[in-house]
Amino acid sequence: MSKVSEKAKQAKGKAKETVGRVSGDRRMETEGHVEQAASKAGEAASKAGESARHAMGAAKDSTRQAADKVKDAVK
Repeated sequence: MSKVSEKAKQAKGKAKETVGRVSGDRRMETEGHVEQAASKAGEAASKAGESARHAMGAAKDSTRQAADKVKDAVK
């Protein structure tokens, strides 16, 4: 999911939590809290995936450079 989508879900959860708290509806308040937590977890997973893709790209570049050095040394 996109970062904007996760932030929108967090805002929706916060609104639900607030309405639940003001109205005394503990279930709605809890649902809002859970939605916020799930959205934050989704955002963290997205960031982790982004970091993993970056790390794989860096590893791929390093491997290519090392292979090129080996080829040059063998020539």
